[in-house]
Amino acid sequence: MKERNDHTDNERLKARVIAMYLPQFHRTEVNDRYWGEGFTEWDNVTKARPLFKGHEQPKLPDNTLGFYDLSRPEIRELQARLAADAGIEGFMYWHYWFGNGTMALNRPLEDVLSSGAPDYPFCMGWANHSWHTGSWTAAGGRRHKSITIFNQLYPGVDDHIAHFNYCLPAFRDKRYITVDQCPLFAIWAPCDIPDLKGFIKLWRSLAAEAGLKGLHLTAIRVSRKDMTVDELIDAGFDSVNNCNYNMWRAECHVAGSKWLKMARSFLSQHLNAALQRYDYAEIIKWMCDDTDRREDVYPTILPGYDRSPRAGRKAQIYTGNTPQLFARHAADAISRVADKSPEHRIILLKSWNEWGEGNYMEPDRLHGAAFLAALKEALYHHSADISL
Repeated sequence: MKERNDHTDNERLKARVIAMYLPQFHRTEVNDRYWGEGFTEWDNVTKARPLFKGHEQPKLPDNTLGFYDLSRPEIRELQARLAADAGIEGFMYWHYWFGNGTMALNRPLEDVLSSGAPDYPFCMGWANHSWHTGSWTAAGGRRHKSITIFNQLYPGVDDHIAHFNYCLPAFRDKRYITVDQCPLFAIWAPCDIPDLKGFIKLWRSLAAEAGLKGLHLTAIRVSRKDMTVDELIDAGFDSVNNCNYNMWRAECHVAGSKWLKMARSFLSQHLNAALQRYDYAEIIKWMCDDTDRREDVYPTILPGYDRSPRAGRKAQIYTGNTPQLFARHAADAISRVADKSPEHRIILLKSWNEWGEGNYMEPDRLHGAAFLAALKEALYHHSADISL
């Protein structure tokens, strides 16, 4: 596969799209212990059922990739070919470091590093949040009693150093995605890190000692309570992605106000009713904003969202997502990065394969590869109608 990390294609493409990648689809000892022998995310996906008239569930893969196992290298190769053909620059592997060296779902990326394949760009995103069994619904709709699987801990400087040293071989890999020649590393919940400025200063120092040209640190805003874009930049980040914050903001607009959105959420949780339903065509009108035109802000594009395979009737569900609407959404985001330098025309795609959140680009039985084709058209030709 042609290496694209030299950005030669970026001059021709309208944007650098980096797709968030869930490394959940393989058997692990932790999943066996807490969810049952052989469990993977496919168990949630296949057990999903329609919750109301017109609800498109279950969402299932077509035969292109099928119900794959990420421990198989040929699957990772095929994923990379599909993504590259659509104009996606690379994958952002979610990385789970819970403190004291405790990790999960690390095998796919470790296999990519040790094998050198696929020859396709990648970077890492630290999903620094605790795991609890209560966040998913058991088969048949029964909720598990919430048990902590992993607590996200921040033991201190020694742990931060150990974490950096674990990531360093990836940072040094020739396939690793860079911005201004610095490895890109995203953090999902930056405001949860104690002494955030100290952590950033330490990692930058370690990068210099390791001979790297630096680090490009991207903060992902996941909550309405998070620091603002300017506060995160002042804390030491190079860039910000508004991600779930903008999803919350969009839902507030579509619901009518933040109070009505919060009421929907409250009633959904307490009545076990599918009340958090939003029209995708309306959501995408608010997924980008004027901050996305800043050189240090990276927009998000979202092919869909439906968390009901994991949370049942209590889930957020975006209805009516189509390849045509996604093409308009992607073109809107592309227009907001058009005046930036080529290095900074970054758009984060949420996501490549979050099937349990109805949030994926991989071919499915309803649309085939149409979402990939829509993105390719927007990136190479930019002919999609962006009127939202």
